[in-house]
Amino acid sequence: GAGQGIGRGYAHALGEAGAAVAVVDLIIERAETVAHELTQKGIDAIALATDVTKEDQVQAMVAQIVAKWGSLTIGVNNAGAGLWQDAETMTLEQWNKLITLDLTAVWLCAKAEANVMLPAGYGKIINTASMSGSIVNTPQNQSAYNTAKAGVIHLTRSLATEWATRGIRVNCISPGYTYTSLVDDLLKTELGQKVMPIWMGMTPMGRMAQVTDLQGGVVYLAAPASDFMTGHDLVIDGGYCAW
Repeated sequence: GAGQGIGRGYAHALGEAGAAVAVVDLIIERAETVAHELTQKGIDAIALATDVTKEDQVQAMVAQIVAKWGSLTIGVNNAGAGLWQDAETMTLEQWNKLITLDLTAVWLCAKAEANVMLPAGYGKIINTASMSGSIVNTPQNQSAYNTAKAGVIHLTRSLATEWATRGIRVNCISPGYTYTSLVDDLLKTELGQKVMPIWMGMTPMGRMAQVTDLQGGVVYLAAPASDFMTGHDLVIDGGYCAW
């Protein structure tokens, strides 16, 4: 999910902090654009197209990264999508598609990353969860998304404890409402104009996050400074969950 939005912000932040970055996205053109932005900054970067819901593609992605740099020490599993749909009218196809991308794909990526990191005895895995994994959003109905993100948080804790003695730290970041191009498109609609005052009224800081508000968190979790942290859900939500 590094071709746009939060993932793009993470790619820039980690590259600026000294990482070589594989920019992975379903759409290769997006990944290439971000990789070009990084190389213009002098960051060692490559672009890869991967459907993270397909295990063979995930394994191939990791193999290409190891072939390029000889190791993998940081994995950021950020791809995802939302779905506003009333539970009573949601189809099984909608449910399965959302859960597969937002939860199962996180496990597939973490599994492939760990199979490189475990033999090396060190690695950082950072999953993108959401404040929606801890609270129920309003006014929109999004039970599948909320369930998937709650699953990401508990998957993070489960993998963290499973791999703790073997050198891998697994943490997740739970953003609150964050301004991206997708949100910008939403805010141009009548629905967006309706929900925005409600969202901001429930956020103590009274504003949405910018992608830059999340960059410090991902750098911290990727760096040796957080080597004694694992199984943690880092909530960055402007105080939304504190009410």
